[in-house]
Amino acid sequence: MTNKKPININSVEELTCKNKFGTFFGVPQSVFDQVWQELSSSKKNSVAYISMEIGADPDIFHPVQDFLKEEKYTKSADPNIQKLLDKYLQGPRKIPNYSGGLGVLAGDTLKSFADTHIPVMAVSLLYREGYFSQLVDSRVGQIDQATTWSPETTPTLFQLQDPEQPGQPLEITVPFFNEYDHPTEAKAHVWMKMEVSEELDYFVPEFLLDYSIPSSPPWVREAGLRLYNAKSAIMKANQRRMLGSGILPLTEALGLTPNTIHLNEQHGVTVTLHLILRQLEKTLGKDFGTAMRDEDIMAAAREVEQHIVYTIHTPVKAGHDRFARSLYTGISHETCHHILNLLASDADSPHEYNFTAFAMRVNRTINSVSRLHRDVTRKQFPDVADKIKAITNGVHHLSWISETRAKLFDDTEELAGWRDDPGVFAHMELRDEQSFRKQLQQAWYQDNQRLIEYINTMLSDHRTQMDTTWIDPPNYLSHQLPEDSRLLPGVFTVGFARRFSTYKRADLIFDDIPALADILVKNNWRINFLFAGKAHPQDEPGKSVLKLILDNQEELYTRSNGLAQLIFIPGYDMRIAKMMVSGVHTWLNSPKRPLEASGTSGMKAAMNGVPNLSVMDGWWVEGYHEGATGWKFGYDGPLNADSLSEHPDTLLYAEDSQSFYRLLPKVLELFYERHDEYMQLAINNLRLNVPIFNTHRMAAEYVSKYDLELPAETDARIKDFQKLYQSEPSDG
Repeated sequence: MTNKKPININSVEELTCKNKFGTFFGVPQSVFDQVWQELSSSKKNSVAYISMEIGADPDIFHPVQDFLKEEKYTKSADPNIQKLLDKYLQGPRKIPNYSGGLGVLAGDTLKSFADTHIPVMAVSLLYREGYFSQLVDSRVGQIDQATTWSPETTPTLFQLQDPEQPGQPLEITVPFFNEYDHPTEAKAHVWMKMEVSEELDYFVPEFLLDYSIPSSPPWVREAGLRLYNAKSAIMKANQRRMLGSGILPLTEALGLTPNTIHLNEQHGVTVTLHLILRQLEKTLGKDFGTAMRDEDIMAAAREVEQHIVYTIHTPVKAGHDRFARSLYTGISHETCHHILNLLASDADSPHEYNFTAFAMRVNRTINSVSRLHRDVTRKQFPDVADKIKAITNGVHHLSWISETRAKLFDDTEELAGWRDDPGVFAHMELRDEQSFRKQLQQAWYQDNQRLIEYINTMLSDHRTQMDTTWIDPPNYLSHQLPEDSRLLPGVFTVGFARRFSTYKRADLIFDDIPALADILVKNNWRINFLFAGKAHPQDEPGKSVLKLILDNQEELYTRSNGLAQLIFIPGYDMRIAKMMVSGVHTWLNSPKRPLEASGTSGMKAAMNGVPNLSVMDGWWVEGYHEGATGWKFGYDGPLNADSLSEHPDTLLYAEDSQSFYRLLPKVLELFYERHDEYMQLAINNLRLNVPIFNTHRMAAEYVSKYDLELPAETDARIKDFQKLYQSEPSDG
């Protein structure tokens, strides 16, 4: 999605680069050397970004592939380069090592670090069975299947080689204790995903630890296969340890020297434990385990916290890792128990270690992911409330703005430079706003048409598959005659795509189907409801919510005389997400306030000008702009003791659904009868929300926490992005 020729690249051979760990592809050698030198400098002027999942699919943002196609680089006399060309131009576009918003946010963040030239490396795990592949049966609901994919054939991924043994993969050793309290060693191969900037002039390496190799113990291999493998508590604990405990061995094996470790959630917090152990050994000597006192541990923690930045992403209890003390006693040594007893204690559950509490206590700065989430987190963790600030999430605008919209923006003189600086939209003074409005409407129609064509093809395919598989298609319309089941472009289309968890209330707007249908029949309004998303394999209540969406389809269709068509799209991924956020006419978000800490799917819609229809939770409190960019519904009053409860009796279904039904006629009347005013909401989103809710701005806010020395040009650019918006106004 680039319209600019990258710097000083005149042949495909110039995209080949190498060091002692292998040969890579995507940036010139000079760029590769610059980045590696920054990350390995003795000045320790870089950051390690740690995330259990990273949404790094090269299917929605692919600057290297774009460059190859634009320059018509498809052939090379060098067979090795030809293999790379074939991989980048024809290879699979999936790296299924993410489950949803947390991972996609991590990927977007790293893309912006690359675009803005910030010296960052990332660490995650490589899951050879991914998260899971979703099948959906109308009678059964979600069916979980293992994902199969091949990192060896996936573009942007490279397996690092052992400099001492040419042709052999690099293998690092990670020390553990097993469930019998015996020391053991895990082994991991290392893959590098190159997150290349749009202009191919910088990259962020994402190092993925692959523990599913023959030289690791069976319990390590199994834990490393699937993301969020919760088959047992010990497997869940081991998976977290595999991330956190692998960080220091990895950086030392590669010679990288980050001074700051940014924990994207607490999953990798055991790196903090290892840093405290090293600090204790430094101050007390090798026999520190027998010599240390509580005050020594706390002094070591104060030293270590100067190197930790922590982002907390959820107020939901299930998102905070807790492990029984008895379990952890069996997989770590006595010194670790002593440290965890002090730093991971949980007053509400004294028999468990709380790793979120551990991460909250040992860091130099904590941030929430929206202003409302900051307020909630301060109430949840009053002991560290003064440290908790807001850095509101964003999304990578170059990834999520559709190609159709991007072409319009490229062709609009007043938006020159929008790719480099999303802040350009804040000063959008259009000489011919009516013409721009018309072109935006045309681009929107094309994106809606593309989405509707995808849905119709899916319905047709499902109808055919009924005769060849045991799966009963997940859509009522798949069982109807083809001529009765086609969706039409231009019909008001509502999008909802999220993880299916009870607090997100995907089924909220169907709480009273007769009332919903009556609104449509009285006014003869057509509407499409498009739903997508996965429930965690162990989340049975979440699966039940998904099944309710399927069960409501026929009744809604029948009661509305066919005016309402409710569709479920299985297999949700980033490619489908991009089609949805640009192809729908409004984005629905209906969580119980304030349990949605941020919510980035609605930001992706706003990047395309699409107005949101949302509960006042997470980012929407900041993105609503008094109704200039969309609509609010549901409870938005003061928070009380029940606010954080997920108990069914506290989810406010009746109250918030009735609020939605009161609002919906106003939205549909505006769309169908006063469309110019509807288009004004889209333009308002471009002006007001694109400059705020992008990861360039968010990354710049994080840089202010990193204590980096940046080149003057980079520093000036970062300061400009910081001026776009201050998530924490008191810091401005």
